[in-house]
Amino acid sequence: MLPQTMTVIEISQPGGPEVLKAGERPLPQPAEGEVLIRVHAAGVNRPDVLQRSGMYPPPPGAPDYPGLEVAGEIAALGKNVGRWKIGDKVCALVAGGGYATYCVAPAEQCLPVPSGLDMAEAAALPENWFTVWTNIADRGALKSGESILIHGGASGIGVAAIQLARLLGAGKIYATAGTDEKCRFCESIGATAAINYKTEDFAARIQDLTGGRGVDVILDMVGGKYFTPNVKSLAEDGRLVIIAVQGGPKGETDLSVVMRKRLTVTGSTLRPRPVAFKGAIARALEEKVWPAFARGEMKAIIDSRFPLEQAAAAHARIDHADHVGKILLTI
Repeated sequence: MLPQTMTVIEISQPGGPEVLKAGERPLPQPAEGEVLIRVHAAGVNRPDVLQRSGMYPPPPGAPDYPGLEVAGEIAALGKNVGRWKIGDKVCALVAGGGYATYCVAPAEQCLPVPSGLDMAEAAALPENWFTVWTNIADRGALKSGESILIHGGASGIGVAAIQLARLLGAGKIYATAGTDEKCRFCESIGATAAINYKTEDFAARIQDLTGGRGVDVILDMVGGKYFTPNVKSLAEDGRLVIIAVQGGPKGETDLSVVMRKRLTVTGSTLRPRPVAFKGAIARALEEKVWPAFARGEMKAIIDSRFPLEQAAAAHARIDHADHVGKILLTI
């Protein structure tokens, strides 16, 4: 018997972590092609912080409270849901509303919990792995034997990107991080070398590491202030993929270098993309990545877990920026 209401974490007003408050909402009903998930855990992500701060409103139709990924058991089915049944254990990418005891998700954006992972570990996967797949495998077109530079290597995105690059057969995997300890962690999960961006010029270091050639692909979440050093760090025919602008949305560079080196500069945001697009990523992940989790070749790197009602503490943790891996809310 399903309840009539559920607990959610609301944003009482734009601001710091303290604006996150527990509230009560009516239980949502899954529409056609959707499932209702009884949430066991939800991931905490940078876009949640931006939404909390009033800088990243949810797309039309999404709940007004945060949360982009969950794991749990399917509690109800909408019409025309063919694959899933009530009781199935899944993780899912959602457009919002994950900070709750129940969450509606498009059936196409659900994936089975990988063998060997618990529910909380599975909740750490969708947002990061959907993002890195579409930006490294698709937009960045990383090929076996090529090299890649991953900024923010110790973040949730970073640890997924390092592991995906390894799975795709990258020849050299470089990462940046903000402490020597984080750099060593990046190397422990597959980075060839990690660069402390606070004490080293990463562009100069990449030139040294690659004998002046540069790297084939860069996954960047910093944006503006890294634009010129990123262009400097790319090899001929290199691809710069921008997925966030934590260092500002504007940057300048010498476009003649872009032309001379035949560079591709691209980027994407995932949240507003249609369900069919995200469903295609889900199918690629299940076919090509999920078996590696089952074999133990991939890991869900968890920094910390907080009860749902302590969402403010979880956000204080991500704001402090000293975490390694994923921060989770558990129920």
